[in-house]
Formats: sequence, structure tokens, C-alpha cells
Amino acid sequence: MFYRRAGTLHTRYQDERQLWPFAFDRGLVAVAFAVLLAAPFVFERLYLVTYILPWIIWSTAALGLNLLMGGAGQIHLGYGAVIGIGAYASVHLLRVGVPLEIAMLAGGLMSAAVGSLFGAAALRVKGLYLAMATLAMQYIVDFLISHFEFISGGTQATLQVPPVRFLGVPLSSDGAAYYFALGVCVVVTLFMLNVKRTSFGRALAAVREKDYAAAVIGVDSFRFKLLAFWVSSFIGGVVGSVLAVSYYRAISPDQFHLDLSIQLVAIVIVGGLGSVLGSFFGAALILFAPIVLNHLVGAGAALLGLSISAELRAHLPLMLYGAMIMGFLLWEPLGLAKIYNNARNYLLVWPFRHAR
Repeated sequence: MFYRRAGTLHTRYQDERQLWPFAFDRGLVAVAFAVLLAAPFVFERLYLVTYILPWIIWSTAALGLNLLMGGAGQIHLGYGAVIGIGAYASVHLLRVGVPLEIAMLAGGLMSAAVGSLFGAAALRVKGLYLAMATLAMQYIVDFLISHFEFISGGTQATLQVPPVRFLGVPLSSDGAAYYFALGVCVVVTLFMLNVKRTSFGRALAAVREKDYAAAVIGVDSFRFKLLAFWVSSFIGGVVGSVLAVSYYRAISPDQFHLDLSIQLVAIVIVGGLGSVLGSFFGAALILFAPIVLNHLVGAGAALLGLSISAELRAHLPLMLYGAMIMGFLLWEPLGLAKIYNNARNYLLVWPFRHAR
């Protein structure tokens, strides 16, 4: 109905290698991008700053973590610490007058250096042992940020982000900060869409499937795992800089604790490991589902005339939220991106019953 696979005849390799071979896919991407571009003019400030902007930033962070977890098959429970390193490094540089462009890259490099250091030690182990090693990184970075005053100013201190410019444009308004975050998200998304088609992406796929089999065919598994940690941590550091400049505007140690790392891992798993689109789906579900469920519980109680205690009102949406995530994973363990892909594959041959 929407897709016409039978009528797509490729006569050039460029046509076969394009990201979106179907006209409907290209139109859908164009519409979504147009809506995001027009968001500051279409949506109210409350929705722009409270919902759309954090969704874009956390989707970008999920893309970086997905490169490591979905691309290389390495679990990481300390990605919140990686983001915190980039945030603090870039804010300190901004406070001494370094331009945002340099500070953002320096924050990414600092996160990449620390992430690679822990990655080199962690990659001697696998599975649950790797998860515990990255969890140790989270606790160590948390301790250093909180207890070294020259980094954070103390456990209760807050570092204000000074007024900044990006490419000569001041990021003082909500619209400018939004477009800055959107631009970084677009760059990271394009990188993730194309990395699978490179030798680096193919090597990561081989390591993910079976690292010792990849070594047999000449792929240095340790080197590419370390590169995956480096690239993923660099993206996380850049996201930390974007988060501090365009969303928080002030950073404190409690913003980068373990709960942030767990939330990002949940976004990647629920959205779909190795899926670019799944990172956006997962971020939307994790961020918006509790809010929607809270409103639904309140509306349902008012409609039915039920008297719900404040404690139950606070915990019931969280219980439904957890049950919904479990339901999604039981129904489709490969995540929301797989559900979308199943519907798309069905429409490829509709109204016939045959599928690829």
C-alpha cells in the first residue's frame, strides 16, 4: 500500500547503497525532520523545553551507547559517568573563556580517554564481569566528581554554565539551544546510519557475533572493542557538553549517578540493540510513558469516582510502567524498532500474505 518493492529496480550501486531506497521512507524522514525544524514555532515553550529537547538529547546519548552495546556487543553500566566527564570538562573550559566548539570536542576527548582507559581494563573480561567492571567505573567517577572540590566544588555545589556562543550564535534563547542540540543529534545520527557500511562497522559486527571467530579471520577483536569504547565515550562526552549547555544550564554531581546509566541501558534495550531508530523509540518510551501513565491514572480515578491515596497514586504509574516494559520485551525481545520493522515488512507485500 505504502511501499512498492516490486517496482524498485536498481541499475547503479549508488542506488542500492542509499539509506532509504523507498520513496515512502524518504518522505517519512523528510516529514519528521521538518516537524523537528519547525518545533520552536509550532509547540509551546513548555513542550519544547520539557519534552522535545530532552528527548533529542537522550536519543543522542542512546545512539552513542548503542554503538557499544548493539554494534560491538559490549555492555556498559557506567555511561552516565562518561556523560558527566564530558559535561564537567567542557563547563570548566567554558568558564575560563574557551569557545564552545573547542570545549565540546575537548569534553568528548576527555570522556574518550577515560572510557578507553577503563575499557582496556574491562575488556580482559566478558559478560557479567564486564558489567561489573563498567559499574566500578561509574562509582569511581561519581566519587571523584563529588569529593574533589576542584572538579565539582563539593557534593552540594552547582557549576553555572556561562553565556556561550556556537559558530557566533548566542545560545541564550530556548530556540537557539534547541537547534544546537538538534544539530548535534543529526550529526551523530548520520554517523550511526553510515558506520555499519564501513570496515569499522563490519569489524564490530564480527566481534559482536563471535570475537574469537573474528580473530580467526584477521579481525583484532581487542583493538576494535577498544575503538568502540573510544567512539562511544567520545559521543557520550559531546552529549554531556550539549546537556550542560542547552538543557541543564548548571551541573551538579547528582545529575550523573547510576540511575542515569541504568536509564540509558533501558532505552537501548527497549528501543532495540543496534538500531538507530530504536534509540529514538526507546528514549520516547522511557521519558514519556511515566508521564502519560500518571495522567491516565488520575483521569481514570476521576472518571470512575475512585479515591486513591497519595502513596498509591505515586507508585501505581511506576508499577504500570514496569509492567509495560516487561510486556514489550516479552512480546518482542528485539525492541520497538523490530515491531516497527515487522509492520514495515508487512506493508512491503500488502495485500498479499507472502513475506520476505
